[in-house]
Amino acid sequence: MPANPDYLPRREFLKQSGIAAFSAAALSSFTWQARSVEAAETASHGIKKAVKIGMVQDGKTLLDKFNLVKSLGFDGIELAAPNSYSTDEVLAARDESGLPIHGVVNSTHWQKTLSHPDPAVRKEGTESVIQSVKDSHAYGGTSVLVVVAKVDKDVSYQVAYERSQACLKEILKPAEDLGINILVENVWNNFLLSPMEEANYIDELDSPMAGAYFDVGNVVRFGWPEHWIRTLGNRIKKLDIKEYSRKLQFEQGTGKGFNVELGDGDCDWPAVMQALRDIKYTGWGTAEVRGGDRERLKEIAERMDRCFAS
Repeated sequence: MPANPDYLPRREFLKQSGIAAFSAAALSSFTWQARSVEAAETASHGIKKAVKIGMVQDGKTLLDKFNLVKSLGFDGIELAAPNSYSTDEVLAARDESGLPIHGVVNSTHWQKTLSHPDPAVRKEGTESVIQSVKDSHAYGGTSVLVVVAKVDKDVSYQVAYERSQACLKEILKPAEDLGINILVENVWNNFLLSPMEEANYIDELDSPMAGAYFDVGNVVRFGWPEHWIRTLGNRIKKLDIKEYSRKLQFEQGTGKGFNVELGDGDCDWPAVMQALRDIKYTGWGTAEVRGGDRERLKEIAERMDRCFAS
């Protein structure tokens, strides 16, 4: 059974002492983090919609892209990090557009895995995620999305579990200092194959900054999102929004299941939204689908609205 989230001594100590969220360093981005939280509570369904920066194909500059996303009714955006942008450029785009950056996705986690056989690669991966923590904090974000491990012929399940947790515990120290959530995404990495296991994995990290970045569409291939949501419960801090078709999976191949528009696949959105209400989720839902120009992004925003309103 999953560990009891209400009995985590170190978590409670950190919450009560304020070490994790209210260090002097964390206060510098508090205004933008507070705005993100406030914005997330304005929609009747409690979910604010965002896109990944890589989905935005129109716009010559970062500011152009931010302005476009803002004009289409999105509430925020998520960047990849580390990235090639200067911090000044990112902050200028954020401040001039008024579009919050709610968090970042670590940009190296598939190559420099925290479960890699080479300790040097694991070290590079760990340092990369720590840099993502610093970047998210600098941008006024609240999270880093991480693919924590990859199980394959050369990396066993148990080894991936132990190695990745060891790296994450090192990462969580600066994350606690800066008030940045380290969020484990459920992906097709042959790892954390059930919600009960993911819950235990997160609880064993014993940190208030450890949580889940739940990808709704990734589960449909082998399960039902609403089941995972209820099991993970308040460990879920953010959502990736995409769709999956079992029909396309069976007819065209596993990866082809994603080739379906939001609302047209096998995600039972009314059941998903009810499960989110049951766990009292309010926060960010970020599209992770095929992007494009203004018209394509407008369609995505409208489809997200329909899914969230179901």
